[in-house]
Formats: sequence, structure tokens, C-alpha cells
Amino acid sequence: MGYLFSIILLVHILASLGIIGLVLLQHGKGADMGAAFGSGASGSLFGATGSANFLSRTTAILAAVFFATSLSLAYMAASKPKTTGSVMEKAVESGAVSGVATTSENPAGSSQEPGSKSKEIPK
Repeated sequence: MGYLFSIILLVHILASLGIIGLVLLQHGKGADMGAAFGSGASGSLFGATGSANFLSRTTAILAAVFFATSLSLAYMAASKPKTTGSVMEKAVESGAVSGVATTSENPAGSSQEPGSKSKEIPK
């Protein structure tokens, strides 16, 4: 399941970068008016109107791929088993944290020597 998650995540990232690039390549609605007066858009790679169909269709396909990978990543994240407790509790239970006192005589952070009795100050 881990390799499938990685593959879907990679496709998701590539689709998002593709959408960003294609949206930046496309021109807005106001650029068509400039092309009518000879602003040079007709001399582009795809011609005056040739890029609209190709770029918009490719953007739509990448948007559909992005949507599908978003749903699948959300489903995979929701289907993982739920964990309870905090990370620190699990570390203490497994003994991963060093220097934690486990005896009741010398709690962690105490400055008393083991075996010495504490003196109470009368009020």
C-alpha cells in the first residue's frame, strides 16, 4: 500500500505542476482583441487560435487527473487505522526515551539523592 500511495502522490504532484504551467501559457480573453489589431499573437507557436483548443483540453484532462488523485489520496488517508494517544506516550512505553526515571523514589527532575529523606519546612 505504501508504494501505491507514493505513485499516486507523484502523479498528483506532476498533474498540479502541469496545470500551473498550462494556465501560465494560456492567454486571457482580452488578448484576442489585441491579436485582431496585429499585436503579434498570430506569429506564436500554435498560431492565433490553435493554442486555445490544445491548451484548454490538456488543462481539462490534467484537472480531471488532479481531481481523481485528490480523491484517491483522501480515501487512502481515511482508510488508515486510527492511532490513539500521543507520540510521547508511545515513546515512554517503548522505552525509547532515555534518562526517564521509573522508580517512585527519584522522580524525573528531582535533585535529591536516591535513598535520602526529604525534609519538610514547618510553616
